[in-house]
Amino acid sequence: MSGHSKWATTKRHKAAIDAKRGKIFSSISKDLTLAAKDGGGDPSSNARLRMLIQKAKAANMPADNVDRAIKKGTGELPGVVYEQLIYEGYAPGGIGVIVEVTTDNKNRAASDVRSTFTRNGGNLATPGALQFNFTRMGQFEISADKTTEEDLMNVVLDAGAEDIKNNGDTFEVLCPISAFTDVGVALEKANIVPDDSEIAWIPNSTTPITDPDIAKKVVKLIDALDELEDVQNVYSNDDIDDSLLD
Repeated sequence: MSGHSKWATTKRHKAAIDAKRGKIFSSISKDLTLAAKDGGGDPSSNARLRMLIQKAKAANMPADNVDRAIKKGTGELPGVVYEQLIYEGYAPGGIGVIVEVTTDNKNRAASDVRSTFTRNGGNLATPGALQFNFTRMGQFEISADKTTEEDLMNVVLDAGAEDIKNNGDTFEVLCPISAFTDVGVALEKANIVPDDSEIAWIPNSTTPITDPDIAKKVVKLIDALDELEDVQNVYSNDDIDDSLLD
């Protein structure tokens, strides 16, 4: 399990997280609303919105929920005003953690994130303390049964992707933020549907963890943060071998 990929970091706990369907739908709804607000409600001209609609379908999110979230973003339906916030902190072992939050209550979100760090042996850092250790990049996860590495390279490199990682059962495509839409469109034209896509915080280097107790504490903190109502994404620079968690 490695912090360079959010999906690798959370894969072990994916079944438990997926069981919390309400949290997943809430997270996707917020993303849909913000994507529609920023780029309009027409998926044909809003690549980010198109990808999120695909993500909603993959999660079996009802079409009515998707439609309402989009209309809240375009102003066709009344909706709450969301703020997007970033919190930075340290997990046990000095592991750096970046938490992305989308909330309609900044005080609640701050309190929840801070107390979760404290309860799980971590602590919040000052804004900007950790961001220099990460790079914001476009990130796509694609199941290996959907394409070959060679075919994927031919599609995404011409569109501006910088790196493709073969994680065995998945491919991870990384690109500059400026190429995120172009890579998404290229995948769409090639009929390669990503399992997930986002603008992610990619660590510039990872920190190996060899102590099983520290490894479990790091995972416990990340899971606890990920389960908070206002938290959209959690990124870390840990590098943990799965064997330490068995």
